[in-house]
Amino acid sequence: MSMKRRFEGLFAFCASFGHACRGIVFAFRSQRNFRIHLLAATLVLVAAFAFKLSRTEIILLLLTSILVITAELLNTAIEYVLNLLEARHHPVVKTAKDVAAGGVLLTVGASILVGLMIFGPPLLVRLRSCCR
Repeated sequence: MSMKRRFEGLFAFCASFGHACRGIVFAFRSQRNFRIHLLAATLVLVAAFAFKLSRTEIILLLLTSILVITAELLNTAIEYVLNLLEARHHPVVKTAKDVAAGGVLLTVGASILVGLMIFGPPLLVRLRSCCR
């Protein structure tokens, strides 16, 4: 492979990161739910360090938070494409948007369950010690 082709490939690879970052910034600026999920993820991770959770627990919380944020990004992308294609309100477009939103809801629900399973025991210990 020639040096020129290597640089072209590297440039294209780096450019793809720029496109991805622009998409994340766009979602942050334009999507209220994205900002809410990002704030929730930040608070959860701060709490994880405050509670001195294990490395494994922090990794699980981080992964579930990233899944929620990713689901919200995919939902936003689907909605934008469908809005572009939709000349008038169509029941299939509505169904597709509802299904994408349902995916976000399931991901959020799962992350809440993971959070309760991880934060539940240390919260109960702290509550019991406060109530004595």
